[in-house]
Amino acid sequence: MTATPTPTPATMIDSAQLGTNAPAHDMSALGLFLQADIVVQTVMVALLLASIWCWTVVFEKSVRLKKLRAQADKFEDDFWNEASLDGLYDRVSANPEDPMAATFAAGMKEWRASTSLSRGMTHGIKERVERVMNITIGREMQEIEKDMNFLATLGSAAPFIGLFGTVWGIMNSFTAIAGTKDTSLAVVAPGIAEALFATAIGLVAAIPAVIAYNKFATEIARYNQRLQDFADQFATILSRRLDERAAA
Repeated sequence: MTATPTPTPATMIDSAQLGTNAPAHDMSALGLFLQADIVVQTVMVALLLASIWCWTVVFEKSVRLKKLRAQADKFEDDFWNEASLDGLYDRVSANPEDPMAATFAAGMKEWRASTSLSRGMTHGIKERVERVMNITIGREMQEIEKDMNFLATLGSAAPFIGLFGTVWGIMNSFTAIAGTKDTSLAVVAPGIAEALFATAIGLVAAIPAVIAYNKFATEIARYNQRLQDFADQFATILSRRLDERAAA
């Protein structure tokens, strides 16, 4: 049998020093952030702020679209149940509360102005009313679509921003390996973990942004179509009035 070498005092001292000098790394999320390079920290902070803003936009858009649908339901009920369109216009023209009411008010205003000036001539009135309503819808939709570009940009750019932080962190890890000439896992793992943490934050920011953008884009398109359908129905009613005037 081969005798097991007895540790000498020098060996014991070297081992103790190795254990004492081995750097301790905090592998928690906060620890990885605090131990990261300043460039990686900047990337992480930027992505975290973008993620917070993303959720703010998601909450605001969800509440607003729900409110717009409820207001549109109420206005359509008033529109179809109102005995006189002029009476409805007088009630909502001063302060239209939603895009559908604003579209109606714009069309009705142009209708009144055109019919009062035409003196029996009906040519071009329908086209002017439709044009005014389409302009109003476009202006209202621009306001509704606000911040959608931010969601689209964050969803596409956040993974690459996080990847930049990861590449930078891995470069620092390899630089540390070259400086210490130590390729053990204890030396390499902390730096790589810090780098990959940046990519994880990028994905945390990007995934909700992409999902929210697709969801809101569909809902906004449906609401826009609803406004267009209402404008077409209203234009049809006004066109019928023009025909009645011409027949009279």
